[in-house]
Amino acid sequence: MPTYASTADKGNAVSQIVITGTGLHTPTESISNAELVASLTTFVQRWNAEHADEIARGLVTERAVPDEEFILKASGIRSRYVIDKAGVLDPERMRPNLKLRSEQELGIQAEMAMPAIRQALAMAGRRGDEVDAVIVGCSNLQRAYPAVSIEIQNQLGAGGWAYDMNVACSSATFSIQAAVDALRNGSARCVVVVNPEITSGHNNFELRDFHFIFGDACTALVLERSDDAVASEAWAVLGTKLATQFSNNIRNDAGFLNPSEVGERDPHDLVFRQRGQQVFREVCPMVSAHITAHLETLGFEASSIRRFWLHQANLKMNQLIARGVLGRVPTDEEAPVILDEYANTSSAGSVIAFHLHRDDLAVGDVGVICSFGAGYSVGSVVVTKVAAPLG
Repeated sequence: MPTYASTADKGNAVSQIVITGTGLHTPTESISNAELVASLTTFVQRWNAEHADEIARGLVTERAVPDEEFILKASGIRSRYVIDKAGVLDPERMRPNLKLRSEQELGIQAEMAMPAIRQALAMAGRRGDEVDAVIVGCSNLQRAYPAVSIEIQNQLGAGGWAYDMNVACSSATFSIQAAVDALRNGSARCVVVVNPEITSGHNNFELRDFHFIFGDACTALVLERSDDAVASEAWAVLGTKLATQFSNNIRNDAGFLNPSEVGERDPHDLVFRQRGQQVFREVCPMVSAHITAHLETLGFEASSIRRFWLHQANLKMNQLIARGVLGRVPTDEEAPVILDEYANTSSAGSVIAFHLHRDDLAVGDVGVICSFGAGYSVGSVVVTKVAAPLG
């Protein structure tokens, strides 16, 4: 059975926890499906030629050549942003080409986080030194320690505390609940949640089933108590709900113990892999039930929800999940899609959708930010637009 954690805030405006700012950093380089297919085709043809004898003897399986139609049909993805295009498309490399940085240089995840955080702080009307908590939530962290969040805290000139967390594609929603809890219990007054997702570093660009899935981006949110807020826009958090259930169907075995292991691993074990059909069959009903139960707990009918900002993993999954909640396929307005441009940006996806597709909502409108992914993990955040300024 899944394990659950949830919070709900039904207090008056003074006690509410609000999102007062969001930010998005998008890398400058983008890769189209056509470019990705051309790169992998070259790689696969070379690999098959080099292993022709083993293939003929049935020792290894011939690798499939990719095609654009398959990508679009399987996922709805048309392009993705990456921090290094040349390395990903190089058939001799098939991964980003990143310069090794010294200890004196700002880390790459902290570097990509700063523009998103600055944008979110500007929207919230806050300075970096007014932040007293930083939570970094993402699917992969560049090092074990010192925490990327503490590096960002230092770069911001923030006080208080900071920590990193990893719940794969649900890291953003889990981080939001952690921020809400910290604000409610008084351990922080202004929290930055930031999701620096360099998914091109964990993607497997060598295999047809995986090479198209991920893209890079960073999102940030500022959360405060409503009686402290000075922003011109605010979204009250009505409730959060988290759930986890163990599964091996999405997995990445890269870790600090790899060098100590006795035995030889398949290199593909150390990057993203999944059993896609099983994930589809198991995760979709789990997420639909999760959202439905959360809304019922807060006293909302699904039909009253103005918008669903869903995790941007796969268009078919999002449509099926929303249909499980609404009883029908959602319109693009009800469940906006950004994965056609950004691809799967792991935990950042639902926040990108929220950041880009909320301006048309009115005070009182209610929406759901929802993520789901490896673990399995599911997180939902129910929000409503409130009149501002509140402080």
